[in-house]
Amino acid sequence: MEVKRDMSVELSGVRLDNPVIPASGCFGYGYGMAEFYDINILGSISFKGTTREARYGNPLPRVAECSSGMINAVGLQNPGIDAVIAEELPRMREVFHKPIIANISGFSIDEYVECCSKITAEEQVEIIELNVSCPNVHGGGMSFGTSPQSVAEVVREVKKVVTKPLYVKLTPNVTDIVSIARAAEEAGADGICLINTMLGMRIDVRSRRPIIANTMGGFSGAAVFPVAVRMVYQVAKACSVPVIGCGGVESATDVIEMMMAGATAVEVGAANLRNPYACKEIIEALPTEMARLGIEKLSDIIGIVK
Repeated sequence: MEVKRDMSVELSGVRLDNPVIPASGCFGYGYGMAEFYDINILGSISFKGTTREARYGNPLPRVAECSSGMINAVGLQNPGIDAVIAEELPRMREVFHKPIIANISGFSIDEYVECCSKITAEEQVEIIELNVSCPNVHGGGMSFGTSPQSVAEVVREVKKVVTKPLYVKLTPNVTDIVSIARAAEEAGADGICLINTMLGMRIDVRSRRPIIANTMGGFSGAAVFPVAVRMVYQVAKACSVPVIGCGGVESATDVIEMMMAGATAVEVGAANLRNPYACKEIIEALPTEMARLGIEKLSDIIGIVK
């Protein structure tokens, strides 16, 4: 008799049928991908990073290929929070009937607070994911996420206006990820998501110029997976809130490895851009991989590595 494999997990009281979530910016608002397959197979979706005003993003070209990943500098292209609420969320709900994660970005604390106060009122959204990798325009241009003090400040202010669980997505471009994760937790974060992209660059050797117009951009893909696993492991051991692991995940085995390191759920980013069926294939492969490894419940392996 075949043992039924339980893939469900829980993030701050929000139940997911499985831990696989397309990462923000790599799946749009879902309805585009719904043309390829029934996206309700997914555990959740983290939709495109949203700011107060509509943004065109950075100048072209924005993407450079790498042997084990990619570099992007899209620049948070999005229609703005009001348009997301009025147009994108209703359209998304037509094709996706599971928990939605709202990724919110900003360039000042006021912008984070305004966007989060609006999105928390939307019943379609069950978790808010705060992207603190944006440059702080009032703090010298450094990313909010590179300073424990800045992270704590923005989390404290946002927590005053939200009613949904607040997860903070951290940048890996720091020397001590644990101190920043702890600052977020102590300020009231309900969970941590990591990692965001690493900083990378490619040069066109013929033109002798950077390939992307922004010179540098976010490096993602399989090459960053070991860094992501290491940071998930460190933060999960240091903090008591749930961790969403992200960075270079491409297979069911990667999902299990990330969960063993301490992740409760796992986001899949760049793999979706190469293969639109990536998340579907990972979810379909999970039961077989669980059986191979003798795992009956995925939740049993969270943080199992000591």
